[in-house]
Amino acid sequence: MVKHQPLQVYEKQVFVSFVTGIYGCRWKRYQRSHDDSSKWECTWTAMLFSSFLLLLFWAYFWLVAHNDYNQFNWLLYNRSGEWRDDTFLILAYSVVGFSYVSILTILACFHISLGQQLNLYWVHKVGVLVTLLTTISGVVTVDDVWGEEWAILLISLQSTAPFLHLGALAVFTALGWLVAGYVVRRERSNFQVMVLLIYVLLLLLIYLAPLTFRCPCVMNSHSLAPRPEIIGRRGAPMLAPENTMVSFNRALQQGVSSLQADVTISEDGVPFLMRDDTLRRTTDVGKVFPSRQHDDASSFNWTDLRALNAGQWFLESDPYWTADSLSAKERGRAGNQTVCPLVEMLRLAARANRSALLNVRRPPPQHPRHRSWFMDTLWVIQRSGIPQKRVTWTPDTDRGRVRGLQQAADEMLSLEEMRQRGVSSLTLHYSKASHRELQEYLANNVSVTVYPVNEAWLYSLLWCSGVPSVSSDAPQDLRKVPYPIWLMSQSAYCFIWITSDLVSIAVVLVIFSFQKWKMSGMQNYNPEHIMLSAVTRRASRDVNVMKEKLIFSELNNGLNSTEDLSLNLENGYASYSCGGH
Repeated sequence: MVKHQPLQVYEKQVFVSFVTGIYGCRWKRYQRSHDDSSKWECTWTAMLFSSFLLLLFWAYFWLVAHNDYNQFNWLLYNRSGEWRDDTFLILAYSVVGFSYVSILTILACFHISLGQQLNLYWVHKVGVLVTLLTTISGVVTVDDVWGEEWAILLISLQSTAPFLHLGALAVFTALGWLVAGYVVRRERSNFQVMVLLIYVLLLLLIYLAPLTFRCPCVMNSHSLAPRPEIIGRRGAPMLAPENTMVSFNRALQQGVSSLQADVTISEDGVPFLMRDDTLRRTTDVGKVFPSRQHDDASSFNWTDLRALNAGQWFLESDPYWTADSLSAKERGRAGNQTVCPLVEMLRLAARANRSALLNVRRPPPQHPRHRSWFMDTLWVIQRSGIPQKRVTWTPDTDRGRVRGLQQAADEMLSLEEMRQRGVSSLTLHYSKASHRELQEYLANNVSVTVYPVNEAWLYSLLWCSGVPSVSSDAPQDLRKVPYPIWLMSQSAYCFIWITSDLVSIAVVLVIFSFQKWKMSGMQNYNPEHIMLSAVTRRASRDVNVMKEKLIFSELNNGLNSTEDLSLNLENGYASYSCGGH
């Protein structure tokens, strides 16, 4: 007599196969294991998490540093002598690298939660190692070339911290599901305890993080200062070639209050507008005077300078990625520009009833106008017809000779130093404009202009800080910011903070309680009941049924039943008793 035992049924673990397949190329059930991960694999997991955190830092830096990509490319140009836009490649790497490492990190977290053995595929190990080393080399390079820009991280947190806090709170609350699934298992280990303690500690730090925030835009709306005036820095260099007449005209069309320009003195004493020490980047000097393309810009006389084209480079190199947005007429005007003399810019400002901010570069010692450069510039200012009170001069040298002109310092000074120099205004790079120092200057009636301010979030932050004016490459964008992008009272923010923390605590407790209840319910089942079922399931259920018939025949030794026959289920499947089906 043949008796059939219940058939063995395996649930189709699509999700587990997906996780282990992509992470470790283990798509089959027999390839997976619940054994402890080796120390070698734990090391690779630590490298993966480290790569994720470093790339998160790297991606956030380049997100907020978008305010001044042009400066980074300009610094590289000064080192290499060739203009190229390296920020595009950096952004492409950041997106691809961060997406790749983020996916692997999420899969590693699922491995830990599901109790699967960590076994990162060798291709991913190579990818993680390359990504980690590339990011480290990128950080070292940025620190060498653009080290002052790291300050933008702390400045940006004054604007983004409340939102990053809510995002981190949501992520760590959701992460509680994976942590709970790992630590409530029947097996206990020191590593489980360590994971739980780290999770609780990080969650507690996130709950209390707002105590350290210093956000200028957390304030009452009636305390908001007037809207900062916008200064056209080198005109509107995103819409036209910098330091040209068309650029200054475009800036005036955007409603700027002042025009800012870089001034150099020619060999024959004509002040003209040029940012660089040489003419290579912004003119066609390489075609007109190929043997002099590396010479200092101040070594050219005005006749030679006037013969150069100062606009075609803008259309060819597209330094701000905006040239394609120009109309055919605008492109024609931009490409036809010549080197701009200071007097034309000042006359334009005078006609528009605007102020002028001049950054004057003193000629080198061997220059024929090294001693008379100041009088050359002052004479042009007087000849242009602009009121001298509308002209601000930086740096604050030759203070005794500057009479009637406003003079601004371009570095951080103490209030005592400012009084000694007789300076009442500062022009500061945004990396040096901390909220505390700005408040100290403004409280002592010091006028502060911050540059360059090209992003709405930075403009809003400085607005909340009470800064009276900003210098911008993008006046066309800032004019579209009629109000700070966010403004919140202290009481409203405290309510959101405390409420979100309480909701997070409640959700985490529910998650851990549910996982504990789920695990305790599983422990009440006999293992044989878990592995075997009676094949009475609905036909429509999507399961993978391994029908292995257990055929039992009466044994020659007189056994009359098969109740004493043991089933070998060690590897999750039943072995055959006989060769036939």
